[in-house]
Amino acid sequence: MSDKEQLDLLVERYSALRSEISKVIVGQREAVDSLLLSVFSGGHCLLLGVPGLAKTLMVNTLAQTLGLTFSRIQFTPDLMPSDITGSEILDQNRDFKFIKGPVFAGIVLADEINRTPPKTQAALLEAMQEKMVTINGTSYPLPAPFFVLATQNPIEQEGTYPLPEAQLDRFMFNVRLDYPSFAEEVSIVKQTTVAPTAEVQRILSADDILSFQQAIRRMPVADNVVEYAVRLVASTRPIQKSEIKNQNSQRYLSWGAGPRASQYLIVGARTYAALHGKYSPDAEDVRAVAHNVLRHRLVRNYFAEAEGITTDQIISDLLRD
Repeated sequence: MSDKEQLDLLVERYSALRSEISKVIVGQREAVDSLLLSVFSGGHCLLLGVPGLAKTLMVNTLAQTLGLTFSRIQFTPDLMPSDITGSEILDQNRDFKFIKGPVFAGIVLADEINRTPPKTQAALLEAMQEKMVTINGTSYPLPAPFFVLATQNPIEQEGTYPLPEAQLDRFMFNVRLDYPSFAEEVSIVKQTTVAPTAEVQRILSADDILSFQQAIRRMPVADNVVEYAVRLVASTRPIQKSEIKNQNSQRYLSWGAGPRASQYLIVGARTYAALHGKYSPDAEDVRAVAHNVLRHRLVRNYFAEAEGITTDQIISDLLRD
């Protein structure tokens, strides 16, 4: 099958996935689209939202439609790295045997990742980066494809261990979940206060996902689109030796995005274009993924916090330049 045929098939399967997930998840279309975008891009995703917005149900439903194994890890202050990666035990023959941890799944939901100490966070983030777990010198590859979808509660910050910027950079997207509309909430209450009837069907398999990812990676990208993405990222840096400067970046940011953001902008733009029936991305596709890619990579300074300027507002201003 040619790349063009692959991409045409992807559009059909993407529509089927959205339809299937909507049987269980009411509303949250942007969040669902962002999760699918992250999956086909091959990146990890950080979900930010208050409790009760069906984050766990959304991720579980996504795993069912994609035909991937699903594992949920509830992060707590007493969670140990071995509780995530697994550990070696002595079997009946007094030989060491490795027992795989919950990280060995196609989709791993890291619930409230900021509630566990940095050492445990680092164990998961290392697995995300290396796609393998090393125990006593022996490496165990994680399944392919492998995605981590982590959640953070933006309200309760007491007793939490916020992820450092360098670790946040491992996540391709930072997706914010909003409250449902009045009509959507009425539908949610009606749907969830009776016996469950909706059953989701598997639309894809692990091999299908890997095949689509490879086709997306082979999509051509014009030089001017790459330059636009790099220029956008460079404009977020308050200390920039080049001529690329932005007034809001200079005033409201103490730190900007690094080169990984430029890479993810192009990967995300490729995927966004492919899911919308295009064979090559343009600047509009870069802008479509810019908020999710840049949101967690910009560090606001005192002036931004004092004036109530959000990161999303700064990104929107950059996109208008």
